[in-house]
Amino acid sequence: MNKTRVNKIVVSKATVKKTLLTIGAVITLVAAGWYVLFGLKPYSVSASEITQRYAYTLSQPVDLTLQRDNADDQSNGYHFNYTSFDGAKVNGYLRLPKRSEDNTTAVPVLIGAHAMGRSYQRWWLPSYKARDTRENTDQITAMALAKGYAVVTIDARNHGERKNPDLGIAELLHNLHWWGEREPYEAMLIDTVRDHRVLLDWLTTQPQFDATRIDVTGYSMGAHVSLLLAAVDNRVNRVAAMVPPHINNYTAIVAPLNMLTGLHDNPVLLFSANDDEYASKKQNKALFDALPHSDKQHHVFDGGHVLPASYVQHFETWL
Repeated sequence: MNKTRVNKIVVSKATVKKTLLTIGAVITLVAAGWYVLFGLKPYSVSASEITQRYAYTLSQPVDLTLQRDNADDQSNGYHFNYTSFDGAKVNGYLRLPKRSEDNTTAVPVLIGAHAMGRSYQRWWLPSYKARDTRENTDQITAMALAKGYAVVTIDARNHGERKNPDLGIAELLHNLHWWGEREPYEAMLIDTVRDHRVLLDWLTTQPQFDATRIDVTGYSMGAHVSLLLAAVDNRVNRVAAMVPPHINNYTAIVAPLNMLTGLHDNPVLLFSANDDEYASKKQNKALFDALPHSDKQHHVFDGGHVLPASYVQHFETWL
């Protein structure tokens, strides 16, 4: 009787093992089929394709409207809006440094680009909508203004006042990674770069700004946008990129490593973290080593994607 029971147990284990193997084979088959149908696959992109994709045309000069918060505002700050290359409305904020009234010297400009899921207010406020500005980008703005820079920021596509109610950032990223829908993600970044290029069209025609001293800086996605902008537009002088995510050839048209030729005339200040969940230590080093300009600096910090507040001190000499 005991022998029979033992035999039953052996048979049961064999059946379970066979069933698990079958389930494993089905899962493998499904995963392979998913990858074939939907998985992101690397592709290559040429210099001419990059030039064409980031190009834009305007039917008329940029009509950028500056407006104070109120008539008594003494901060030299202005909200603004303009129509971009494709008819999209762009909103942002500009502040001029404090100057004596008889000072007519054109001032340098610092363009700030915000992180994914954020908005341009992160360059001006220590907190927004009851959430701290953990990037400390508002401190960079204060430092730049004190150094005599004008600072200007806009909302990226699908961010801030420009959110797309039909396709939020979370859904966009979900569709990118699960269903291989790369076009909305790439378009968001490319069109944000082109919005900045239209902004540059306006900045470089205004006599109060020094068109030879336009620098750009950004945090995370903003760092990514900053590198792309400098690569495709020679009106950008220097770049300060804080923890840019690693972008490979799965989205090749927005990968800075594919656009290094355009960065040959741009000094770059790169900030990275050893345990960044969006870019490894090895990937950050590879990006820095590949930057073609001889005037480049790399500051590496312990920790993750949110840099320690002390990183801002490195802007003192950069500015």
